Order: sequence, then C-alpha cells, then structure tokens
Amino acid sequence: MIIVLGLGNPGPRYLLTRHNIGFRVIDTLAAQYRIPLYKAGYHSYFGRGQAGGSEVLLAKPMTYMNRSGLAALALCRAFNVPTSALLVVYDDLDLPPGKIRLRPRGGSGGHKGLESVICHLRSEEFPRLRIGIGRPQGQDAAGYVLAELSEEEILEQEVVLKAAAEAVTVFVREGINTAMNLFNNR
Repeated sequence: MIIVLGLGNPGPRYLLTRHNIGFRVIDTLAAQYRIPLYKAGYHSYFGRGQAGGSEVLLAKPMTYMNRSGLAALALCRAFNVPTSALLVVYDDLDLPPGKIRLRPRGGSGGHKGLESVICHLRSEEFPRLRIGIGRPQGQDAAGYVLAELSEEEILEQEVVLKAAAEAVTVFVREGINTAMNLFNNR
C-alpha cells in the first residue's frame, strides 16, 4: 500500500488558500478514483481504494499544517507502511505557480508542515511532490500562503491539480524515478 498525504489546514477558512493545495490534490484523486475520505483517525481524514493499479490510502491531516507529522507517523505505524511508500504532497514557495517537482527525499526547504513530517518520522527519506505557488512580491509569506485564491487563480490551479493527480498515479504505478522523468521537466 502507498499512503498519499496531502498537507493543508482543516476548516472552511483555509479551503481555497495556496497552503491547501495538498488537500486539493487529495480531493482530486479521491474524486477521480472514487475513494471516499470519510474515515477519521490517526490525526486525519482518510480513505482507502485502488489507484494506478495499487492499493492507496489518501489522507488529509486534521492537525493544521505545522503538526502534519503527527498524521504521517500515525498512518505509517497503523498501516505498517515504510516511509519509502509515503508520498507527501505540499505547496512550495520556491517553485513558480503551475510547476510540480517530485523528489525521492530531502530537507524541508523551510516548509513548516514538511519540517513536522521529518521531525516525527525522524527521517528525510520519503518521496514528496512539491507544487509551485510562487513567492510573493512585497508581501509576507505567511499572509500569502493563507490568503484566499482569486477566481482566476482557482481556475489556473485546476490544470495543476490534474497534472499533480497524474504524477501521483504514475508514482503509484511505476515509482518515483519514472514519475520524476515525466513530470519534473514540464
């Protein structure tokens, strides 16, 4: 089984913010593969099903971004999944909007949610899918990532969400190297 953990903040206030693109990827996958996200536990809402020919668990932590590692650790332990089979999906200020990048491992790059995952797992050895949101000009990063998206930005993100869902499917079906080769240069 592969766990796909989308990072974000729970609640309607954060639904359409840049910081919640990880949640939105999970929602896109859940709709595409008809995997209901109705189970609550392990500090998250989650659902299990088939995607890309394999069993997957799609999850959204309910701990707020800075404590996402609680859900990552609880899910990996509960379902006996190694960190190599945990794909973390999150927003990245250092990538332009619309760009996605997969990596097999690495540091947090200053992302507080990813820092929490690394801290709780005590490892940087897990794959991740970074989704570009761009760095704000003349605005503090916290305000930028938590600001609600404009209608135009929501429409632009639909293309990114589809590409990210496709990248997750390739990751599940063929592994990180194939997914990186297909999506990191787009």
